Amino acid sequence: MATARVSIEALRQRGTWTAEAIEDHNRWLFAAQQRARRGPTPEVFFNKRLDNSRLVKKDDPVRKRELRSFFIAAVCLFVLCMGYSWQHFSSIEYGYHIESEKAQLRQLQDQNRELALTEAQLSSSERIDRMARQIGMGTPQPGQMLLPDNATVNPVMPVLASVSMPALHHGR
Repeated sequence: MATARVSIEALRQRGTWTAEAIEDHNRWLFAAQQRARRGPTPEVFFNKRLDNSRLVKKDDPVRKRELRSFFIAAVCLFVLCMGYSWQHFSSIEYGYHIESEKAQLRQLQDQNRELALTEAQLSSSERIDRMARQIGMGTPQPGQMLLPDNATVNPVMPVLASVSMPALHHGR
């Protein structure tokens, strides 16, 4: 390589730095590299035509058994890896699903708290009394409220709604 550098520098100094000079220099380097690789004896190639069309490969049962066992082991490894991957990605997916459900639960709890507060504000007796007085209503007079016959007023217990036909009195 040192001689190649020297010769390039010499070409530059002489002013003969042309494409033809570079091409000659590259040919000389390539030939020198081939000579260095070959060693002392030249390589000889013979062109001989071989006809392998009549050859038949003999079955090797040992090789077939080895390939079959390798294939079965590879399939088992593939199935195990895919099972692990499926389980791993499913657990990640379930984690995301659980987090979204928790977020939805928190949102519904907040909404429930707001609705309970609104219900408490709207059903306060002071507010209802004030609105009734604004539209001209007053406190009920004795005997003004009529309760059903067998009705007991218990504000805690739910009331079952029922319909009954009133009895018609024909008083002529």
